[in-house]
Amino acid sequence: MMSNDVQGTRGTTTVQEPAAAAPPVPFADPGALGLAAFALTTFVLSFVNAGLLPATVEPVVFGLALFYGGLAQFAAGIWEFANRNTFGATAFCSYGAFWMAFWFLARFTDLKGAGTDAGKGVGVFLLAWGIFTLYMTIAARRTSMAVFLVFVFLTLTFFALAIGDYTATTAFTRIGGVLGIVTALLAWYGSFAVVVNSTHKRVVLPVGPQ
Repeated sequence: MMSNDVQGTRGTTTVQEPAAAAPPVPFADPGALGLAAFALTTFVLSFVNAGLLPATVEPVVFGLALFYGGLAQFAAGIWEFANRNTFGATAFCSYGAFWMAFWFLARFTDLKGAGTDAGKGVGVFLLAWGIFTLYMTIAARRTSMAVFLVFVFLTLTFFALAIGDYTATTAFTRIGGVLGIVTALLAWYGSFAVVVNSTHKRVVLPVGPQ
């Protein structure tokens, strides 16, 4: 009968089980970065959409759209993939790509040939993002209340802006701008909560039940 001992010429040698590998150290929560990058970029652009700043100053958001809302948020999404967070990875990578697409659309896309239909094209662009955000909102119900509210208001923001551009109705664009400001403030709160709760090692700012 076989045993766990291997008989040697000078005694008995016990076969040792290999030591269990230490669990990998997880990444820090990239949600704070992703939410902050999204919030700040959205906040600045929404001031223009709401009519609180003239459209002539819109280029101030282009750098934010490329580097902070775009690249930084996309990087947060990649880290979420490493953390096995499908929702966070999909959201941050997608909205990071959205801001880079916005930057390219505003800086390099020539829609002069479209004439009055240019607004309809932009409207469909925003409508598509609204549809994406709507189904992400359904998934967000399983996250936290803070994140869920961000997605609710972002969905309304996209749909309002889409209607405003497609129909050339300034009132809807203004409504979309106001909703965008609310969305940004909610996203900032979510980012703030992640940072503060992490540094204090306890719940200082609640984000609501999951």
